[in-house]
Amino acid sequence: MARWLPRSTDLTRFCQKLNRVKTLEDDMMETSFNRCLSTVDLTLLGIGGMVGSGLYVLTGTVAKEIAGPAVIISFIIAGFASLLAALCYAEFGARVPKTGSAYMFTYVSVGEIWAFLIGWNVLLEYMIGGAAVARAWSGYLDSIFNHKIKNFTETHVGTWQVPFLARYPDFLAAAILLVATAFISFGAKVSSWLNHVFSAISMGVILFILIMGFVLAQPKNWSTQEGGFAPYGLSGIMAGTATCFYAFVGFDVIAASSEEARNPQRAVPRAIAFSLGLATGAYILVSVVLTLMVPWHSLDPDSALADAFYRRGYAWAGFLVAAGSICAMNTVLLSNLFSLPRIVYAMAEDGLFFQIFSRVHPRTQVPVVGIVVFGLLMALLALVFDLEALVQFLSIGTLLAYTFVAASIIVLRFQQQKVDAPAPAATGQPNPEPHEGPSSGELKEYESFSDKLQLVDRDKSKEQREPGQLKAVFEPYLEFLSDFYPGEVVTVAVVTLMVSAICLCSILVFGNTHLHLPTWSYSLLLVLFSLGFLLSLLLIWVHEQQHSTQTFQIPLVPLSPALSIILNIYLMLKLSYMTWLRFAVWLLLGLLVYFGYGIWHSKENLREPRPQRVSARYVVFPSSSLEERVQAVQPGSQPTTGLPDTDTDDCKR
Repeated sequence: MARWLPRSTDLTRFCQKLNRVKTLEDDMMETSFNRCLSTVDLTLLGIGGMVGSGLYVLTGTVAKEIAGPAVIISFIIAGFASLLAALCYAEFGARVPKTGSAYMFTYVSVGEIWAFLIGWNVLLEYMIGGAAVARAWSGYLDSIFNHKIKNFTETHVGTWQVPFLARYPDFLAAAILLVATAFISFGAKVSSWLNHVFSAISMGVILFILIMGFVLAQPKNWSTQEGGFAPYGLSGIMAGTATCFYAFVGFDVIAASSEEARNPQRAVPRAIAFSLGLATGAYILVSVVLTLMVPWHSLDPDSALADAFYRRGYAWAGFLVAAGSICAMNTVLLSNLFSLPRIVYAMAEDGLFFQIFSRVHPRTQVPVVGIVVFGLLMALLALVFDLEALVQFLSIGTLLAYTFVAASIIVLRFQQQKVDAPAPAATGQPNPEPHEGPSSGELKEYESFSDKLQLVDRDKSKEQREPGQLKAVFEPYLEFLSDFYPGEVVTVAVVTLMVSAICLCSILVFGNTHLHLPTWSYSLLLVLFSLGFLLSLLLIWVHEQQHSTQTFQIPLVPLSPALSIILNIYLMLKLSYMTWLRFAVWLLLGLLVYFGYGIWHSKENLREPRPQRVSARYVVFPSSSLEERVQAVQPGSQPTTGLPDTDTDDCKR
C-alpha cells in the first residue's frame, strides 16, 4: 500500500512546479506588438472602459434595488478601493511593461498556478463585461424606438423563464459585438482612433447630463417622504459598493495595453491616475443628478438616465442621452475586446493556454485568433444571459484580481532583484549571499573557509541591506528573524495577513446574521483576527524593501496594499452565495485546463534544471581527520573538496 503513496520529494517538487515564477527577459521593451500608444491614448482607453454601461445603467440599478440615493456613498467607497488597486496596477505596469495585466503581475511574484487562476478569471471578467455592455447597448437603442425591437423579438422568436438567462434572445447585442470584433482586428491604431471619437461624444453627453440634471434637481426626492437618503441602511450601501466595482474595471485595460505603449514607465501610471479620477467624479456627480431628478424608487433600471428625462417632460433630452450613451458603451466594448485577446496571448505565450492564441498577425500586429474566438464567445453570452447576473459575477472576478495584485506588490517589493544566471546544481545548498557593494546585481562567491567565517563576522549595524532582510534597527529585538532567507518571513507574513483578513471579514459579514455568535465571542474573534492582521503587517514592515526612483512606486507599502486586500475581501463576501457557486464552478474548469494542459506546456517547465545524481566518498585516515569528495555523476565534472587545504595536509602527514 505504501508504495502507491507519493514520496515527500515528489510532493515537494510538485509544489515547486505550482509556485514557480516567470523569468523576465533582459529587454522588456522588446515585443512583437506595435508600441504606438501615448499617454492620451491610454487615458482615453481607461475612461472608455469605465464610463459606459456602469454610468448609464448601473447607477439606476443600484439606486433602485440596493442602496437608494446612498448609491453616491457606494461609488465613493468603490472609487477609494479601486484607487488602492489602481496604484498597485500602476507600479506593476511601469516595472513590468508586458501585456497580461493581473495575470502577468501575479506570475512574476507569487507563482504559476495562482497566475493561471487569476488569468482564467480575468478572461471571464472581460467576456462578461463585454456581454453585459452589449445588452445595455441594445436596451438603450431599443428605448429610443419605444421598445419595438424587444416586442418584435418576443412575438416572433419567443421567450423563456429560466434563472440567470435573459427573457428573450438579444440578437442586437450579439450583432454589435461581432461588428466591434471586426474593427478590433484591424490593429491598435484603428481601435485607438475609434475610441477617441466615441470618448469625445461620451464626455460631451456627460457634461450635458450634469448641467441639465442640476437644473431639474428636486431636493425633496431625498426626503423621508420618498424613503430617505439611505433606505437600505449601511448594509445596502456596502452591498451596492460591491456591485459598483463593475464601474471601475476599465482601468485594467491600461495595464493590459502596456506592451503597446511608447513609454510605459511614465504613461501607464499617469493614464491610470487621470482616467480613474475623472471616472470617479463622473459617477458621483451623475448619481447625485439622477436621484435628485426623480424619486429613486421609480427609476427604470434598464435605462435610468434617459427615462428620467422622459418623465420630466424633456423627450428630446432623453433621446440625446440615449444616443450619447450608445457611443459611450461603444468605448467599453472596444476596451473589453482590446484587452481580452492580449491577456489570452500572454497566457498562451507562456505555454499555460493553447498555443494557437499566441499567434500575432504579421501586418496588423494583433492576436487575431484570440480576437475572433473570444468575440464570438462574448456574442453568445450577450445573446442568452441576463444583465444583473452577469454584473454580479463580474464583481467577484475583479475583486479577486485586485486582491492578488495587492499581495503581489508586497511580495515583489520585499524580494531581491532577480538576475539571469545558470541554474545551480541540485545539491541542496543555498545560493551564495549577494554582494552588498556598488553592483548589487552580481553574486559574490565564497571559495574558502575563511571567506565563510567573514560572513559570520560581518558588520550587522550597517544601514543599507538587501530587500527582504531584517532592518538593522530592529535586529537587537528580533534577532531570531535574521536566521531566515531574505523575503522568507515576508512571504509567510503575507499568507498570514490574507488568512487573517478572510477570517476577520467573515466575522464582520456573517457573525451576527448567519453564525449568530454571542456578543462576547463575536468581540473576541474580532480582536484575535485583528491582532493577527496587524502583527502580520508589522512583520512585513520591519524588513527592508526595494527602493527605485526610475519607475512609479505605490506609497505606504505594506499599508496601502494591505488595506486594498482587506477591503476587497470584505466586498467579495458581501456578494450572493449563487455568485460564489458559479465562481467555484468556473475555477474548477480552470483547474482542469491547467492540470490537463498548462502545467505540462509551461515555458518555465522547460527552463527547470534536470535533477542530478550525486555520489559522495568519505575517507577516514588514522589521524581521525575526515576528507569528503563530492562528485556529480556526469561527464566533465570536477570533484570539490569539502574541507580546507590545511586539513588535507594534516591527513597526508
